[in-house]
Amino acid sequence: MCGIAGIIGRLSERNRRAVRSMSSALAHRGPDGEGFFESTPDHRGNGVLFAHRRLSILDLSDSASQPMTDAGGRHTITYNGEIYNYVELRNRLRAEGQTCRSSGDTEVMLRLLSRGGAKSVGDLRGMFAFALWDDARAEVLVARDPMGIKPLYICRNPDTSAEREWSVLFASEVRTILASGLLQTPRLNPTAVASFVWNGFVAGPDTIIDGIHSLPPGHAAVLDLDGNEKSRERFWHYPPANAPKDGDVASVRRALHESVEKHLASDVPLGIFLSGGIDSSAVANMAARASQSEVVTFTLAFEEQEYDEGPFAREIAKAIGTRHREVRFTEQDFLSSLDRALESIDQPTFDGLNSFYISQAVREDGIKVALVGSGGDELFGGYKSFRDLPRLQAIAQRLAWLPKEGRIAMARAIAHLADRSRDGVGTQVRWAKLPSMVAEADDLLQLYQLAYALFVPDFHRRLLNDVPDPARVASGLPSPLRRDLQDEIAGRSPLAALGILEQRLFLGERLLRDIDVASMGVSLETRLPLVDSVVTEAVTRLPDSVRYAPLGRKQLLRDVGLEGLSPALFERPKRGFQMPFDRWIRQRLGTEMDGVMRDPQLCKAAGLDAGTVDLLWSSYLKGSKGLYWSRVWAIYVLLRWCDRHAVSVQ
Repeated sequence: MCGIAGIIGRLSERNRRAVRSMSSALAHRGPDGEGFFESTPDHRGNGVLFAHRRLSILDLSDSASQPMTDAGGRHTITYNGEIYNYVELRNRLRAEGQTCRSSGDTEVMLRLLSRGGAKSVGDLRGMFAFALWDDARAEVLVARDPMGIKPLYICRNPDTSAEREWSVLFASEVRTILASGLLQTPRLNPTAVASFVWNGFVAGPDTIIDGIHSLPPGHAAVLDLDGNEKSRERFWHYPPANAPKDGDVASVRRALHESVEKHLASDVPLGIFLSGGIDSSAVANMAARASQSEVVTFTLAFEEQEYDEGPFAREIAKAIGTRHREVRFTEQDFLSSLDRALESIDQPTFDGLNSFYISQAVREDGIKVALVGSGGDELFGGYKSFRDLPRLQAIAQRLAWLPKEGRIAMARAIAHLADRSRDGVGTQVRWAKLPSMVAEADDLLQLYQLAYALFVPDFHRRLLNDVPDPARVASGLPSPLRRDLQDEIAGRSPLAALGILEQRLFLGERLLRDIDVASMGVSLETRLPLVDSVVTEAVTRLPDSVRYAPLGRKQLLRDVGLEGLSPALFERPKRGFQMPFDRWIRQRLGTEMDGVMRDPQLCKAAGLDAGTVDLLWSSYLKGSKGLYWSRVWAIYVLLRWCDRHAVSVQ
């Protein structure tokens, strides 16, 4: 696990300084080593500059340092992530007469890509983002793993003149590209602001900064020295909608246990996040069965009893037989390290601080790698969306005899009765969105986005100073992502389609990004055995009746992952890994937030209407019904991030 950065352009002193600044900005992702590469210049003086920051996990020797160049000197790679099938790939290379000097995965990956180029990317099982320089072809291959665990951001120079000093910047973080100093006047992307206010995060391929985009998951692209994209390929897809549902529980069991076993590979101490829920408990249980050494688990516990899963995790750890550490976390702990936690955020997000604090506790215990249980709800239907959205569609179909306007009017009446706030803001929960959801009941993607929106559509528009063209960011989604998602879910059952939406949006665009930056903010590698392309393929081939029934229980994951544990340990209401934000905001944290939320200049710079933000904040402080902490926290984080990085929509 590392951080990477690079420049395609002139091999000038200015660009050398820029790539070193980018490397310094990535120091938290790789405190164990720093490396640089500069290609031979072409006749114009152009080439590539690579930087790499290393967090040593596999093969701690210098032979695994990066950027790494092959023996022939033709190919050089800078790479972030872990390849979990590297042993099998190494054996394949050996059978073909290849030898590897190092014992880790980077050299295996380099040799494989040197031989097969973009066609070999699909052979990699793991989490990765990389750039591979081909000196003979004078081109760069960039790629990102199938599930989007590792980020890769790309910025093309808007100046297309022959005198320009660079054509492309790339890095593991948006802030790293800003740190290059090569973007003369970075601006907020107005469509990304609209996406953020809708979702609480910026949906890719957009980023919060205009001109910087993320490479989509499962994609590989080839760039020349002018920054032109010579080719782009999507090397991984979900099994087609019309593929036979010929999977079985045995194949899922093999895939899950194999994934957990592969994720345990490490030459440094490793731990597991254990929240007390089904997903993390399944990962810990399978890890304990596969590991040759003692398994260490960690739980963040709170003074506020309604949020504290410490007692549950303690009992589960005892049943599994792990060495368990419970980290007690107080409001004072939260406040004392809040600045550092917020500084870890690469792009504004209303989530992620819980991941930062547990990562910080694990890293302070001397652990460099941690397994995380995220991904089970998306695979096996654990969220309410799997129940509520198909039910709403079914009701809409049964009421199809009513004119659409009549159905919407009925929904408005229900929403009006449910809204008791009467404060100019109104409740922002699903009841308030019911008229819009009834109007869009035939479009599952639109329905999904409405269900997860932080605000009802009317209030979303009121918050924005300038509402972008709806075609560019309809319901919080950039048009390229919307098209991809519509293609991916077409022809699938509602449950199977929701599984893809949850994986690609809630998990891919929010949780994975937050986990990555939060953990790397404290130099901790997080691994997600349930977020694996082979596991996803095996589960997707199951019939819905096997994969999801009974809905909401994740019974298949219980059966496969919780073997040997008493079912009674998990018979309690579902509760995600949450912190008592609402209580803390209404106490000491609210004082700090107040000045930011009531600053009209900050609001204007971020593209928000200051009066509406002030009304939202005042209504929340007054205890307005149906106005949750996440709504005001999202706006606060956006304003603070823009102020910290001195960017605006102007």
